[in-house]
This record gives sequence, C-alpha cells and structure tokens, in this order.
Amino acid sequence: MAGLVSKASGPHVVDADFWRGRRVLLTGHTGFKGAWLAHWLSNMGAQVHGLSLEPSTRPSLFEALDIGRRIDSRIGDIRDYPTLRGVVDTCRPEVVFHLAAQALVRASYREPLTTFASNIMGTANLLEALRGQETVKVALIVTTDKVYRNLEQTTPYPETAELGGHDPYSASKAAAELVISSYRAAFLEAQGTAVLAARAGNVIGGGDWSEDRLLPDAIRAWQHQQVLQIRRPESVRPWQHVLEPLSAYLCLAQYAWEQPQTSLAWNIGPDDTATVRQVVQLAQAAYGSGNTEFATEVSGPHEAGLLALDASKLRQALNIRPRWDLQTAIAHSMHWYRDYQGGAGAAALCDGDIAAFLNEAA
Repeated sequence: MAGLVSKASGPHVVDADFWRGRRVLLTGHTGFKGAWLAHWLSNMGAQVHGLSLEPSTRPSLFEALDIGRRIDSRIGDIRDYPTLRGVVDTCRPEVVFHLAAQALVRASYREPLTTFASNIMGTANLLEALRGQETVKVALIVTTDKVYRNLEQTTPYPETAELGGHDPYSASKAAAELVISSYRAAFLEAQGTAVLAARAGNVIGGGDWSEDRLLPDAIRAWQHQQVLQIRRPESVRPWQHVLEPLSAYLCLAQYAWEQPQTSLAWNIGPDDTATVRQVVQLAQAAYGSGNTEFATEVSGPHEAGLLALDASKLRQALNIRPRWDLQTAIAHSMHWYRDYQGGAGAAALCDGDIAAFLNEAA
C-alpha cells in the first residue's frame, strides 16, 4: 500500500518508511477519526494497537473498514486505569496517538460527569501509564480547537491564547491540557518522551455517522428525503477535511521523534472560516439533492458563535498548510457518502481520498 503515501522527504511530509514496523498505540480507534488513522497507519505497515469503547454508531467506519481484523484491537475504557496500563505494558508503543474522548458538545450537556471523567481522567490515566515506559518516544494528545476562552472575536486564537470553556466538553479539554502540561514537565520530558497537544476541530469527511454533527445530520436527512433542520446557521467555524489533521498528527509525530523538545501545543486548522449556512449550501450542491430549513432564532444550549484558529506556527515550523479548500473538502466528503450508499467499499473510498490528498500540492 506504499502507493498511498508520498515519497517526498522532509519532516512535513507523511513518510511511509518512518511508520513501517513502528509500534503505535492508538486510543479511540473505533471512532470516526480513529478509524481513518488506523486505516492509514495499517496501510503504511505500522504495528497498530488500538484501545477504545465499542463503536458508538451504526453504521461505523471502524466496522466498514474491518479495522478489528487488521490491527490489535482491544475494547476497553480509558477511565479504567488497570486495563489501560495493561495495554501499554503489553504493546510497549514507540508512538502514542490519544484520540479517545467524549467528543460531542451537546452530549456534554447531557452527561457532564462522563465528559469530565473521560476527557480529564482518561487523559491522566494514559499519561500515568506512559510514565516509566522508556520505549515511548512521542505521545500526541488530541484536544480541540474549543480549548480557548471564546471571546466571540474575529481574530484567530494562537496557541498562547487563554484557555477556557463554557460547555463541559470545551472545559474538559482545556483542563486536559493542564494535565498534559503537568505530566510533560514533571515526568515524561525527563524520560525522553516528547509530548504534544494537537488542537483541531470541526472535522468533516466520509464515514462519520455521529449525532449532532453537520454533515452526518445532512446525510441522514437527505438519504431519507427529510428536511435538514439547522439550529444555528450563522455560526462560524474553521472547517477542514479529516485528512488535514490526521496528516498533521503523523507529521508532528515524525518531527517530535527528531526534535523531542518541540512545542507542547499546536493548532491545526484552515486559513479561512465559513458559516454553517455556507457549508450546508456547498454540501447540498455536491450531494445533488436535499432540502434544508434554517432556523431564524437561536435555540438549545450555549455554543460558541464564532471560532477561528491561528495555525501559523505549524506552517512556519513544519511547512504544513491546508491542501484542500472548503469546497473541495465538502465535495470529497459528500461523494464518499453518496458512493458508499451506492455500494462502493469504505476502504476503496478512503484509499482514494488519501491518494488524492497526498497528490495535491500543499
């Protein structure tokens, strides 16, 4: 499967040779982003060990890609420290990607304690399990672009902006960043483990069937000839295709392997933002059908209205910049769903997107 990976050199390019045979622990591998990453790593020949809860949706990309048969897949809860420690001790990873989390804003209002336990103590459990594991050279912890104290400003937030969080999801991820910083300074840096926090969000792409996410909601409605109901059409977000953050995670891990004293926090996002309304209109055009109703009054629990990230540090340090603009990202996403519904295999669709993404001039 080497054809899916660029052969260009440099730390800012996904390098198949680096990942071939590499022992990787991936938490959250049954989720949307986790399944994409497990698929990509597996294609490159990495020895992937996954720990996650059972898939939370039906269908799920994890099952569609048959990830459970392709990697060392273990079902378990990151809140269960003995289980997590046992997995780390057994697989002795060289690189760790921590994606497991309660990742939905609206769900965090319904289940705040679960959200705080998963996102804060789950992260602490993982970092504690890595303490004393000298095989681990890089640990990349995925948080979110919502860790910042949102001032509803048009100016993008740099990595140095104040952390905060109104809703339990955002607050739990901001708190997790303090845990990450503490473990890095107190324990992991001294043992030679590079620890990074990757802040990315508003990810789209084929194979996401989560609740309360824009494109999955659109697909569910339009496939059943129902009207898509949009709560907050004027909310602004830094939308990006799933391959943008995943490729950045891989490149950051490669970079930190050679530069273990690299910065802790990294924003990953596009240069531009767009409203929910604009995304829906582009999605409808790419899909070719579907009806939508935009709310005229805001309802539901508080959600940030305006969010933009400053990802200039990633561009300057690793020469990483977005490959796909919003229209291209949405087109690939909607075509993935359309073709999957038409009978195409998930693996072939993901492989096609990865090949197209890597062939795009950055």
